[in-house]
Amino acid sequence: MKNSRLNLGPAILVTAAFIGPGTVITATLAGANYGYSLLWALLFSIIATIILQEMSARLGIVTRQGLGENIRTSCKNPIARVIAVSLVVSAIVIGNAAYQGGNISGASLGLESIFAKPAVFGAFSFWPLIIGLFAFVILISGNYKIIERALIALVGLMSLAFLITFIITKPNLIQFFSGLFIPSLPDGAALTVIALIGTTVVPYNLFLHSASVSEKWHNVEDIDKAKQDLYLSIPLGGLISIAIVSTAASAFFGQNINITSAADIAPALQPLFGDLAGFFIALGLFCAGISSAVTAPLAAAYALNGILNLKKQLNSNAFKAIWGSILLLGIIISSSGYKPINVIWFAQVANGVLLPVVAIFLLWVMNTVALKEYRNTKLQNVLASFVIIVTLMLSARSLMSAFGLL
Repeated sequence: MKNSRLNLGPAILVTAAFIGPGTVITATLAGANYGYSLLWALLFSIIATIILQEMSARLGIVTRQGLGENIRTSCKNPIARVIAVSLVVSAIVIGNAAYQGGNISGASLGLESIFAKPAVFGAFSFWPLIIGLFAFVILISGNYKIIERALIALVGLMSLAFLITFIITKPNLIQFFSGLFIPSLPDGAALTVIALIGTTVVPYNLFLHSASVSEKWHNVEDIDKAKQDLYLSIPLGGLISIAIVSTAASAFFGQNINITSAADIAPALQPLFGDLAGFFIALGLFCAGISSAVTAPLAAAYALNGILNLKKQLNSNAFKAIWGSILLLGIIISSSGYKPINVIWFAQVANGVLLPVVAIFLLWVMNTVALKEYRNTKLQNVLASFVIIVTLMLSARSLMSAFGLL
């Protein structure tokens, strides 16, 4: 990490955030139900994430403020400011609370698969509490470098676990590349496409990235370092997602194997590919849950402290209160008796619907804040607008489907 030729940092936090249990479950269901045919949606998601996160990083470095602060200060009209703050706060609280419940649930399922039994006392499971305490210990340090290094280690271990599983299952490469580069939409796959995009292009990551780059880099000359970090970290996350879809397609598509939760994945892989495949998928699920259980509260704290004009220092009481509340909500949700797959799936679809709102805010800020020569170029505006239009169309289809209009 100290080598200037390999700058890993804030963008790896983004990868740790979007490769959570939601990604594992959503990508597994996509592969199990539709084979390789939806890989193109992940490719689009990776490109869209790079486009939006690059703007977020550039904003954070140039203004030395996060997206939340920039939205608040850019809204001069009091009514517009109230609307903007309300939308962002509701999106962050709902999205992160749902995500955090899924993160802790997914990590708990990973541990259950590794140890082959749940840690329970009566009807109470200890795994969510253990996962929550682990995340608490990392966050309470109040040290950005400690948090960053812990997440780099978890992402590295997670990457190894999922890529080994991908190799073990030996995917069909012809179908793999066809699904990756030739878009198709099988019947009933629209919500799955939205969920795949929602699990990759996550609204709160735009707040997390803009705030965290201002912690790590302090000069506009560091924009190139931030881009290098981005171009290494985000494709790595996309590769993991693609590996999960391909593993599920190879193992479960057309095999009449019923996958309804993350708890089904490892046991279903073992008879087909041996205990090693089951172990690595469980290890990957655990790392995905832990890493996202740290980044979701962190992102919520950065976003809400910025938009509400509170102190955004990691060791401030306001900052700790927000991430602590999200962490506690996650533990409660994960221990509430709801099926984890329902909690995680809701979070993915909710983020797919909320994403256009936050992305429009970002695009607007990048063209109104006095960034001088670092404002968006015409090409960047065109690409960002295209991403927003696509997400708006997918969100509209999701809502119409939910209300039975499709």
